[in-house]
Amino acid sequence: MSSTTQEGIKKWFDKTYLTKGFRYLRPIDAYEIFATALDVQPGSKHLDVASGLGLLAKCFANKEVNVDGIDLSPEAVSMAKEYCPEAHFQQGNAEQLPFQDRTFDTVTCIGSIERMLDREKALQEQHRVLKDGGKLCLMVRNSENFTWRFIKRPFGLINKEGHQDALNRDEWTKLVERSGFTIQQTYPDHWPYYRLLKTIMPWRKIDTSRIINFPYPLELAYEFIFVLQKSK
Repeated sequence: MSSTTQEGIKKWFDKTYLTKGFRYLRPIDAYEIFATALDVQPGSKHLDVASGLGLLAKCFANKEVNVDGIDLSPEAVSMAKEYCPEAHFQQGNAEQLPFQDRTFDTVTCIGSIERMLDREKALQEQHRVLKDGGKLCLMVRNSENFTWRFIKRPFGLINKEGHQDALNRDEWTKLVERSGFTIQQTYPDHWPYYRLLKTIMPWRKIDTSRIINFPYPLELAYEFIFVLQKSK
């Protein structure tokens, strides 16, 4: 993946959003769990890094949170502005966030940090723009998951154009701690479970904001949700 460039990643996402649109992403109710994990409060300031088409921003704005979003793809930003006019979106590089120090109460970066060329720099930028004691929520891919370990990697199904990558739990832990964060909680990604429930019981109202204690080892999760705190 060393030959991948930021311009190449941007072009891949531009093309993906133009051709697939919202079909590329999870539905809005899949983002409720991140509001729960961060315990976001009305009137607080939030930044969504790699904000895509604005689904998380819309979810948080519905809770009266003041949301900024930034994304590498200008196509994503254009579509997000139309979808969620309550938030403020701009095109930019996660490794050089255009915000002043200690601006935000909370930050999210969902399913994206593993695609960034300099993850540590991106995390340091998220640390910089958080207020002291502020919280960051990441969702990141687990390289020890069955699909990644035995299907995608061995059969060369990894998307190199979009810089698709993964790390194991220990590697993610070391990375976020080097970047100045303390881990408060680590959860498995809940959406596969909630999606299954919606499929087999479409008549039932599912509370997708609820955090569950699953009976299987965390290391088996397809993706991890990390709740991190910036040290004061």
